[in-house]
Amino acid sequence: MDIALSVLLIGTAIVCIYYWVDFYITGGVHVIKDDWYMRFQNAFPAADLWMSVCAIVGAIGLLTGQTYGLLFTLLAASSLIFLGLMDVTFNIQNKLYRLVATSGQMKFEVFLNIYALGFGIALIICLGPRLGLV
Repeated sequence: MDIALSVLLIGTAIVCIYYWVDFYITGGVHVIKDDWYMRFQNAFPAADLWMSVCAIVGAIGLLTGQTYGLLFTLLAASSLIFLGLMDVTFNIQNKLYRLVATSGQMKFEVFLNIYALGFGIALIICLGPRLGLV
C-alpha cells in the first residue's frame, strides 16, 4: 500500500505544481478573471507548496521505510483537507459551482476539491492507525 500511496502523493505534488505554473504563465486554469477571484487564488501558492513538499517528503519516507514518511504524509493529508475546505467554502460563498455546466476550468476545480478532500481523508484513515494511539 505504501507504494501506491507514494505514487499518488508524488502525482498530487506534480499536479499542484503544474496548476500554479499554468495559473501564472498561461492562465488556462482561471475560472474567471475578476480581481477578487485572482486575489483569493494568489493567497494559495505558499500553502500549496507546503503541501507539495510534505507530499514528496512523505512519499520518499514511506518508500524508504523511514519514520518521517508517516509524519510528512499525515501533514500532507491535513494540508489537503484544509486546502480543499478553503476552496469549497470560497466556491459556495461566491456561487462558482454554478459555472460547472459551462466551464471546463470549474469542472477541473470540482475534481481538485473532491480529490483533495477524498485523498486527504483516505491518507488519514489508511495511515493514522500506524501512530499507535489507539
